[in-house]
Amino acid sequence: MSVKINNSAGGSVTLDSTTTSNEALTLPTGGGTLSTLASTVSASDPTTSSNPSAVGHLWINSTSGEQYVATTITTGANVWANTGEGSGNVRPIYSVEYLVIAGGGSGGGTLAGGGGAGGYLTGTNSSVVVGTAYTITVGGGGSGPSTGVRGSNGTDSSGLGISTVGGGGGGRTPADGASGGSGGGGYSGASGGNGTAGQGNAGGVGHSSEGSGGGGGKGAVGSVGLSSGAGGNGGAGLASSITGSSVGRAGGGGGGSFNTTYGTATDGGGNAGPRGGTSGAGTVNAGGGGGGAAYSPGGTGGNGGSGVVILKLLTSRYSGTVTGSPAVSTSGSYTILQFNSSGTYTA
Repeated sequence: MSVKINNSAGGSVTLDSTTTSNEALTLPTGGGTLSTLASTVSASDPTTSSNPSAVGHLWINSTSGEQYVATTITTGANVWANTGEGSGNVRPIYSVEYLVIAGGGSGGGTLAGGGGAGGYLTGTNSSVVVGTAYTITVGGGGSGPSTGVRGSNGTDSSGLGISTVGGGGGGRTPADGASGGSGGGGYSGASGGNGTAGQGNAGGVGHSSEGSGGGGGKGAVGSVGLSSGAGGNGGAGLASSITGSSVGRAGGGGGGSFNTTYGTATDGGGNAGPRGGTSGAGTVNAGGGGGGAAYSPGGTGGNGGSGVVILKLLTSRYSGTVTGSPAVSTSGSYTILQFNSSGTYTA
């Protein structure tokens, strides 16, 4: 095996098996310098805590033959790029708190159930990898129908590997509320739609030929429709202080009524609408379900509210590399990114 060392003037020196340890090396005409490459040979891969002397330090795993070079030097958070035939760079990780809410379902049209809230998940991802671009998807709310049919489901949201399910539409024809993150309320004695485990609750049951059920919310099932003709209230959502202040989101929509007692909603859900009118929409970027329409003359179901993805991380870790124009704020030592529409975050 031979090694060729080039100099800046275009010449080279070749070291091969005939080169002895005490042999003088003469650089080609034009000058140049001969330097030793800083390197480590180890039986294991480097880690983020393997602190090299400078960028460009070479690390060779004598067990696997993998080869890495240091590209970023930060104590305890070094980055090693795999430059061999293998794969897998060595990068530091850190924790990000998240809130991911899908779009809410719409209320149904004409004496219909309220829409279910979008699926809601919150927690911490402790394995966010430096240099990785994470796709953020914010789901839209379902569109409320103007005729006597079931409402439409909201669409899913996702971020940092966490996915939530769009809320179910309020029931009409077919009578059951649709299943989703939280389920839509039922119509005319029919069941409410099922919620997704951990993300929301079922919609309320509709009373036979009378009030329709409220849509399910993150915090509670939708209320049942009443024999008096009153629509059931939407299920409560859940408050989060991830942005620095407590905000309730993902409430279910109110159920449509046979009389003038319309189902109400909280935490971003829409109230059921009056006869011949348009029901309340779920709050934008809160994932609330839309309100169900009233009876005779029929009204329009309320639209579901769009979802949201919120990330909270130490400001010292914030890369500043985003797309999609999230709202950026700070709270103490933390930076908060609120994605009201889809985009990316590079850790």
